Amino acid sequence: MALTGRSALLAAIGSLPVGVFAPGWTGMLAVNAPLALAILCDYACAAPVRKLQFTRSGDTSVRLGDAATVSLTVTNPSNRRLRAQLRDAWPPSSWSSEAEQAASRHPLTVPAGERSRLTTPLRPTRRGDRQADRVTVRSYGPLGLAARQGSHQVPWSVRVLPPFTSRKHLPSRLARLRELDGRTSVLTRGEGTEFDSLREYVPGDDTRSIDWRATARNNNVAVRTWRPERDRHVLIVLDTGRTAAGRVGDVPRLDAAMDAGLLLAALASRAGDRVDLLAYDRRVRARVQGRAAGELLPALVNAMAPLEASLIETDARGLSAAALTHAPRRSLIVLLTSLDTAAVEEGLLPVLPQLTQRHTVLVAAVADPYIKHMAAARGDVEAVYASAAAAQTQEQRRRTADKLRRHGVTVVDATPDELAPALADAYLDLKAAGRL
Repeated sequence: MALTGRSALLAAIGSLPVGVFAPGWTGMLAVNAPLALAILCDYACAAPVRKLQFTRSGDTSVRLGDAATVSLTVTNPSNRRLRAQLRDAWPPSSWSSEAEQAASRHPLTVPAGERSRLTTPLRPTRRGDRQADRVTVRSYGPLGLAARQGSHQVPWSVRVLPPFTSRKHLPSRLARLRELDGRTSVLTRGEGTEFDSLREYVPGDDTRSIDWRATARNNNVAVRTWRPERDRHVLIVLDTGRTAAGRVGDVPRLDAAMDAGLLLAALASRAGDRVDLLAYDRRVRARVQGRAAGELLPALVNAMAPLEASLIETDARGLSAAALTHAPRRSLIVLLTSLDTAAVEEGLLPVLPQLTQRHTVLVAAVADPYIKHMAAARGDVEAVYASAAAAQTQEQRRRTADKLRRHGVTVVDATPDELAPALADAYLDLKAAGRL
């Protein structure tokens, strides 16, 4: 039983004249006994909570930052009218902290033998699966003096998917891809290995592409153009170790890497390449393999949604072995990891020859824009020390990237906002150069 504020107010109002005019147990009993009897009667008349029946429906997935709705249908099988307050509990990250109370609490009235539907709006603030918690109902009697309270488990899950904010860069990269693919009229064509067409020579063309037979027939210098390679294999490897857990601004490094991976996957699948995903730290955390172009992006965002960085050092040898297992033929292996000097020198560099021996390797890392801001700081002693520290950090990253490049690795080091388009450009450059 739960007493309401109305009961307390009536008890206070009744006790006040007793205390003034007839203080004593007799007076108190004379006022509170009828009130207690009214409370018991009100409690008995409240609709029972245990008999209520609940069913859920609504969204099962939503992109991070978008809104989702989950409906809760409440059936009242008793012969009493239900007047209640209902709390539909979800994890705290299902809303902003200011919106939680208004979104999860609902006034509820259901006549006997009927049902009612409530809608709970969600706007998750983190990726992953959000599991519904208990539904708590406080059923009031007709006088509003007492209430029955109970909880029910009504399971439901909403998967919060990566937002894919870099989607805005896809049209411009597809336009460049069409230029490489020869679908638009440009002077440069792809430099792949599949013959595309003949066209007239323009200054700057590689003289090795001149077709002398066609030149003799047409009395004009004709050059061969080549269609960029298709049906190449691209393996995106997400490093989910401790270095992915750091936040750059408000975004975890892992989320920025996912966003870049999604843009690359969308671009590569439109280019006719096959794209697989592997997430690894000391074990395979997620994989997507062998999906058709139309199924690829839904499969990727679904696999990425529950991923969280682990606070452990990535096993570089295990990562290399897993990548080689998933890429048995020549592939482009895109490793989204960090450029931390210790992690690269002690972990990645020793195993890099195994990867570069057969595959083209591209390493992409998230840079912290605050380091650049610190490097430009001046004005006082503290700012100068901070600038020196930032310059040292930048130099370490440059040296680490140079070590990777000496092994034939293409390196992309960019801030979270710039990483996705920079990675897409690096892929297009490799494709234009026929290195896939």
